[in-house]
Amino acid sequence: MEKKTPLYQWHEDHGGKIVPFAGYLLPVQYQQGVIAEHNAVREAAGFFDVSHMGEFVIRGRDALASLERIMTNSFTGMDTGRVRYTLMCNEAGGVVDDLVVCKMGADRYMLVVNAANREKDASWVKERLSGDSVLFEDISDSIAQIAIQGPASQDILASVSKTIPQKYYTLIENGNVAGINCIVSRTGYTGETGFELYVPAEKALSLWESLLDAGRDAGLVPCGLGARDTLRLEAAMPLYGHEMDESITPFEAALGFAVRMNKPDFIGKKTLLEKENPPRIRVGLKVTGRGIVREHSDVFFDGSPVGKTTSGTFCPWLKGSYAMALLNVETAMPGTQVIVDVRGRAVEAEVCPLPFYTKR
Repeated sequence: MEKKTPLYQWHEDHGGKIVPFAGYLLPVQYQQGVIAEHNAVREAAGFFDVSHMGEFVIRGRDALASLERIMTNSFTGMDTGRVRYTLMCNEAGGVVDDLVVCKMGADRYMLVVNAANREKDASWVKERLSGDSVLFEDISDSIAQIAIQGPASQDILASVSKTIPQKYYTLIENGNVAGINCIVSRTGYTGETGFELYVPAEKALSLWESLLDAGRDAGLVPCGLGARDTLRLEAAMPLYGHEMDESITPFEAALGFAVRMNKPDFIGKKTLLEKENPPRIRVGLKVTGRGIVREHSDVFFDGSPVGKTTSGTFCPWLKGSYAMALLNVETAMPGTQVIVDVRGRAVEAEVCPLPFYTKR
């Protein structure tokens, strides 16, 4: 049975079209539709209920050593208030999940994981903690998360808060937004300036409504899962289960920047040493023919199969159809003309650089 976020009733009462996603009931869109929500984030601001995401806390003298062993990135020397993107790999070098690690204080970290992987990730991490002084806690159910994204998001937030992170991938733990204590981070999943507010579940509705009031004149609108997906694809941000999974390595997913091969060791390093130059890699495709390309479509070059698409859609801001794909490196050069088989119909496309959209 799907769970409901603390904002579920608000979504229902305000025209949200509710769908099951990652074990939760969430709005896929509101009455204005996906395209309007997408463009609102590009032009002004949108906010999202992302309370389905998982949050773990790891603390203790051995917390850092455990993170260094479990994660591909490094957190040694990381300052309190910094946020870092990382992956967890299995011994075969495949991606168990992608996540962010937040340094909350001395020997204390918060991990933010994908909702669909929450239980798997919790077990994976707990089973691989090492040392006598390290504790794990899943705080997901006590925390609601609200994301506000778009060029106007900082001004909107500043109208109700004096605790705003000024640098990308940083956070303020003891933040205050509209009189409500919360963690305020600055990351984002849309390609725009963006912030995340982690708030006690019982305060979520009050914070949501305060943000809506503060941003209404600036063009702030509530957004659903549909716009979240088109925005992240337009910005070429990978999604677990599409651009990566346990059979895809970080190097194939073009996420090598989050892998520190100079660390003494981490799970999967031995295999990844042999796979730093993969035979396939994630690329962008711009559809030059007629049609929309979705995931799991075969890609051909000169009549031979060279890979598969991982995500694809019509991108509202760019006004065109785009996709990401895992292609043989020989055909991964920008400008390469390929054919995508969309349910038996040949659609022309061209390999292009990522991301498709960059912040103005």
